[in-house]
Amino acid sequence: MDRNATVADIFAWLEARRSEKNIAGMARYGIATMKAFGVSNAELRPLARLIGRDHDRALALWETGWREARLLAAFTDEKKKVTAAQARNWAAEFDSWEIVDGVTDLFVDAGLADELVPEFAADDREFVRRAAFAMICWVAVHLKKRPDADVICFLPLIEAHARDPRNFVRKAVNWALRSIGKRSMACHGPALALAEKLSRSPDKTARWIGTDAVRELTAGKTLDRLAGRRSA
Repeated sequence: MDRNATVADIFAWLEARRSEKNIAGMARYGIATMKAFGVSNAELRPLARLIGRDHDRALALWETGWREARLLAAFTDEKKKVTAAQARNWAAEFDSWEIVDGVTDLFVDAGLADELVPEFAADDREFVRRAAFAMICWVAVHLKKRPDADVICFLPLIEAHARDPRNFVRKAVNWALRSIGKRSMACHGPALALAEKLSRSPDKTARWIGTDAVRELTAGKTLDRLAGRRSA
């Protein structure tokens, strides 16, 4: 397989590695497997590096609807060619937390976070809303050149949606809160303050999100890591 690989070539490669055992295992973890080959990300990412980036091929892969093809679409699309319209179209078809988490990194790398995070957070569809908070996580962890103040500005969205009890939303909201708090000492204080506020909420979901975040943000290893970054 090389950079000239076509969609047909990729599907032949996937079919040769089909695993019913892996498909069953993925289903147990809430991954949509109606159209899946059971090929792991550990195999897909090296393939993505081999075939390289190609925007048109990525669009064609996405349109097939197959799990592995859609992940490869995200891994191999050209970020400079990804538009907000494309991101909205893809988000409308999210059907699994795994696809959300595997695809939204691309949206952030394409420079779409500021536009799409508030929009997706306001969307009542479970996986679209999850996408907003998955994007926040990627910003907090990977966009190291963004000012901390930009990341702290996401905290009101976290507070606003901390009462959404849907499993894949609440876990993403919690993940985003913890990611912001672990980004830097400047982010840690505001994130911890919100976590403590949520931990006292009468709402069960908000209380779980806050309590879990407080636990991680006050852990010795978290504080040591942040102190190390500050002194570096």
